[in-house]
Amino acid sequence: MKNTRSNRLKHFIRTLKYILKNPLTYIWILILIIIAIATIVVFKTETQTESGIETMFDSVWFTLVAVFAAYFDYCVKSVPGRMSALILLVFGMLLFGAVTGKLASYFTDLQIKKNKGLRKLRTMKGHFLLCGWRPGFEKILDSVLNSNPDITPDMIVMVNDAADQVEQLRSDSRFKELNYVAGDFADEATLMRAQITTAERALVICDKAKQYSDLEIDSRTVLAVLTMENINPGIYIAAELIDAKFQKHLELAHCDEIILTQDYEHSLLATASSGMGYSNVIRALISDDADTGIIIENIPSTFVGKTYGEYQASVEKNNKENEVLVGLLLNTGNFHQRRKDALREAQKNPDIKQIVSDLKKVKTLKSNQPLLTPSKDFVIQKNTKAILVRG
Repeated sequence: MKNTRSNRLKHFIRTLKYILKNPLTYIWILILIIIAIATIVVFKTETQTESGIETMFDSVWFTLVAVFAAYFDYCVKSVPGRMSALILLVFGMLLFGAVTGKLASYFTDLQIKKNKGLRKLRTMKGHFLLCGWRPGFEKILDSVLNSNPDITPDMIVMVNDAADQVEQLRSDSRFKELNYVAGDFADEATLMRAQITTAERALVICDKAKQYSDLEIDSRTVLAVLTMENINPGIYIAAELIDAKFQKHLELAHCDEIILTQDYEHSLLATASSGMGYSNVIRALISDDADTGIIIENIPSTFVGKTYGEYQASVEKNNKENEVLVGLLLNTGNFHQRRKDALREAQKNPDIKQIVSDLKKVKTLKSNQPLLTPSKDFVIQKNTKAILVRG
C-alpha cells in the first residue's frame, strides 16, 4: 500500500515538473491573467454606465459569452470597457482555435494510428488472427472468408509488418472492416495489442513482408506459435512451414495444424506427372467453397461410443446433400490442451500401472489425425469429426 502511494506521488511530481518545464504552460497562464484583468476592467468601468453590467457576476458572464461564443451579451459603453471586450473577443477566438485544433489533431492521430495498426484493438472475443504477409495475400483472405462462413471481415485481425500493402488492401470494399495490428507477430507486445488472450483461432503464414531467408521465416513461425501458446493455451493454431525439418519444433510447441507448403507442391507436381488427372481431382476436393469438396462436420453426441458402421448407415439413410462419408478425423479441436488435462488426471490415479498405461496412451495421440475408411466396428470417441466428400 505504501509503495503504491509512493509511486503515485512520484508520478504526480514527474507530471508537475513536465508541465512547469513546458513553455506553453506559461503562455496559457498569461492568457488567463489577461482575460481576468479584462473582466475586472469591464466591471469597474461599465457599472458606471447604462450597459446593464451591475455586478461582478454580470462581468464574468459577459467574459464567458465573449470568449466561448464570440458574442456580446451586454453592449459596453465606455472606451476601456470596449477595449477590454475587444481583447476578450480576440483571445476567445485564439482559445477556441487552439482547443478545436488540439481536438482535431488528437482524433486525426487516433485515426492514423488505427490505419497504420499502431493502436491496441478494442476488446474482442472469439476473433481470428492472420499472422504474416506475402504476395497474393488478398487471395488468402478471400479463401479464408469463403471457407469459414462463420467468420466476418470484422472478426479477422491481420498482424504483420506490411503496413503499406495492408492500407492498399483495405481500400477494397470487401476488406474495409478488417482489423490490423502492425508489428512482429512473434513479439508478445504486438500479440497483446491484437487481443491474443481472447482469440479463438490463428493462422500463421510464411511471412515475406521483409527480405527474410527461408530459415528466418520458419524460425519466426515457430517462435510465434510458442508465444501464442504460452499466452493463450486455448487458442487453435495452424502454421505454414517452408522446410519440413521444423515440423518437430511446431509439434513440441503444440501447434494444432502444420502446413508444409513445399511438400504439398512437390506431391502435386509428382501426381500431375502421371498423366492421370490427379491435380484436377485435388483442386475440386480442396475448393474454397465451404459447401463442396472435402467437408469436416461434427458427429452428433448420440454416436459417441457407437461404431463407425452405425454412423455410416445413418449418414447414408439421411443423405440429403449428395455426400459420401470417407472417414473420421480424430482428436480435433484444442487437442493439446485436452492432452495436458488428461495427463494431469492420469497422474492423480492411485494405480501406478494404470498411470503408466494412461500416460503412454495419451502421449502417442496426435492432433487432428485422419482415419480414412476405418473398419465397421471402430468405436467413435469424443472429439471426433466426420470427413465427407460433398458434390
